[in-house]
Amino acid sequence: MSNDQPSSLSSDAIEFDSIEQRVFLHLWRTYDLLKVFEDECLTKFEITAQQYNVLRILKSVSPEGLPTMQLGQRMISRGPDMTRMLDRLESRHLIKRQRQDSNRRVVEAWITAIGLSMLDSMHHEILTMHQKQVGHLSPDQHQQLIQLLRLVRKPHEDASCDWLG
Repeated sequence: MSNDQPSSLSSDAIEFDSIEQRVFLHLWRTYDLLKVFEDECLTKFEITAQQYNVLRILKSVSPEGLPTMQLGQRMISRGPDMTRMLDRLESRHLIKRQRQDSNRRVVEAWITAIGLSMLDSMHHEILTMHQKQVGHLSPDQHQQLIQLLRLVRKPHEDASCDWLG
């Protein structure tokens, strides 16, 4: 549908239970639309968004490793089964894990050279994906959107996610 044509179902004509519901549904629809680009991009590399996020986080601390509990705290989307996801990444030799000698309950993860190489090969595609997702916004609009999204998250998020910036 062209942007010039009025929609037969404008959002003003739809009744919402509250303005908060309307805002949430806009966020959800936006996420759904932007996720299509992410899925299209990451499928080429046979990797999920959560797996990409793990590799990205581990690259940021490389050559050091990161305890898996801290890794879980830094995830954008916190899934319930971190161990299984790390098992899949390790089976592809993208990461390695090891229990700490000083505390056998702590497992640390590192990105491997293969994982770093994969991220390097993905770099251009990831930039292109983000350009498709939000490149049509001006720099000022990017900053405004970041500030509004921070305000939405603020009462619900603990300090472990302050790295998002």
